[in-house]
Amino acid sequence: MSANTSADTIAQRGHCAAQAELVDRIARLTVAGDGVHDTRVRPLHLIRMGAPTECSPSVYEPRLCVVAQGRKVVTLSDRVYHYDPLNYLVVSVTLPMIGQVIEATPDKPYLCLRIDIDPAEIARLIVDAGQAPPNEHSGVDLGLYAAKVNTTLMDAVLRLMRLLDTPQDLPVLAPMALREIFYRVLMGDLGHRLRALAVTDSRSSRIAKAVTMLRQRYLLPLCIEDLADELHMSTSSLHHQFKAVTTMSPLQFQKHLRLHEARRLMMIDGMEAVTAAHRVGYESPSQFSREYKRLFGAPPRAETILARGAPQG
Repeated sequence: MSANTSADTIAQRGHCAAQAELVDRIARLTVAGDGVHDTRVRPLHLIRMGAPTECSPSVYEPRLCVVAQGRKVVTLSDRVYHYDPLNYLVVSVTLPMIGQVIEATPDKPYLCLRIDIDPAEIARLIVDAGQAPPNEHSGVDLGLYAAKVNTTLMDAVLRLMRLLDTPQDLPVLAPMALREIFYRVLMGDLGHRLRALAVTDSRSSRIAKAVTMLRQRYLLPLCIEDLADELHMSTSSLHHQFKAVTTMSPLQFQKHLRLHEARRLMMIDGMEAVTAAHRVGYESPSQFSREYKRLFGAPPRAETILARGAPQG
């Protein structure tokens, strides 16, 4: 066996041991059951699912997801992304997507950690790290990507998880651990995508700002010209670059946000379909029903029946 082969074998064993430790730590902290579990570190959440799930539409806020066990897919328009113990997922702008756990059993549940991303924190980290800003004339990339989990990122994640055993250390050490994790992501495969969206006045950051504005104003009528003026962009540039980051036009993006919110109102709050449609800005129930079915694959009436039949709690 050559020296290089031996080193690779040792590194692989170390990575497997780190993954096993991550599985154990998440499993112990989510033993209460399936779902999303908050932790003492505010941006950190742990997810456990003991069986594959149905496709679940949701609006994904900026986040980093690292899977310890099992596998999940997310769909954005016609693009499908897989993430598992070999690949982490970065969502760098708010995106309406559909997620599904596809590999999980009661004995080997899907286990994942999610760290919410604050773009302002990423921007400060970029400055502190002395990384060069992207060229103003560089292109824009999709605000979602999957990349390989490497040893340095796994080590940083484990350091954060170990801190949960010593709550007295969290106020001082958790912010440092989080910064290291995001630094590793910025320096890793495709990290330039996250960096571009966090740097002020880059093309990508303007689209991130447009996404935020639409998220905050999704109930209001959309005027593309006014939005472009606020961002100091031409309408054609806004349309082209927005679609490059989100796969949708600004109008489609707003429509998806409205439909996702209507679904939440029906499924979580038990609201009637017609009421939910009006709440999110639809004046025509028939148009709402058509667009809802086109996006989610079932008419809103079917969702309200499902919501009423679902167990509470």
